Amino acid sequence: MKYFFLFTIVFFLLMGCGSTDESTKFEVATADKTVNLAAHEGAPTCNVHLEISYATEENGHKAEIINNIIEKRLLNLQDMPIQQAADSFATLYTANYQNNLLPLYNQDQGNENKTAWYNYHYIIKTSTEQGHKGATVYHVYLDYYEGGAHGNSQHLTMNFEQSTGRQLMLSDIFVPGYERQLSAILQKALCEYIGVGSIIELKNQGFLHSMNMFPSENFILGEEAITFIYNPYEIAPYEKGSIDLTIAYSNLNNILTKNF
Repeated sequence: MKYFFLFTIVFFLLMGCGSTDESTKFEVATADKTVNLAAHEGAPTCNVHLEISYATEENGHKAEIINNIIEKRLLNLQDMPIQQAADSFATLYTANYQNNLLPLYNQDQGNENKTAWYNYHYIIKTSTEQGHKGATVYHVYLDYYEGGAHGNSQHLTMNFEQSTGRQLMLSDIFVPGYERQLSAILQKALCEYIGVGSIIELKNQGFLHSMNMFPSENFILGEEAITFIYNPYEIAPYEKGSIDLTIAYSNLNNILTKNF
């Protein structure tokens, strides 16, 4: 009989452990708003389209932590429900578009080369995935045009600790003083990515023209490697596009923190 009770206890313990799911649950808040700059037919427009993933209430206190970080980073707002923040951002952005640009547009209506610059858009799409040790990797794909020769696209990331929801920074992953060695590793990786053998050759192709290599806080904590993302203009001219450099954790052992 005692073996039966022992088996029952072990069974329920295993079932309980097996059913525990600590992964962060997300839903998506959307906002879509389009306004005309002027009243006449064919006037320029501004479109704001947002798809913002947010942590749901079932995640407890860490949902509040994660969502406040997302709101502040993406919408420059804080301490309100994500849906309300998305709606507020779309309304404010389009109102500023009309108020600030209408006087300028009225002056440029006869110049066809300039009037096309007044068709604005601001688009955010997001997604999430599980990363190293259960961390949640939060991806942001930003596309916007606010006048000028071309639009801009950026891939932004945040990494949230599974247990607390706090955002993980490079200082949480690497030991103090890591910057110099990690920069050298990244510069070597950039040379391999471009297919050159030296910093001089990199500069000749437009990379690191007026700066030194640096570890980007825009990174992805993958299962086996960390990927550093450099958006246009960060380490090279716009036409070079976005550069992703992936470094295996096994090549970073001497600068990773013991906990990591």
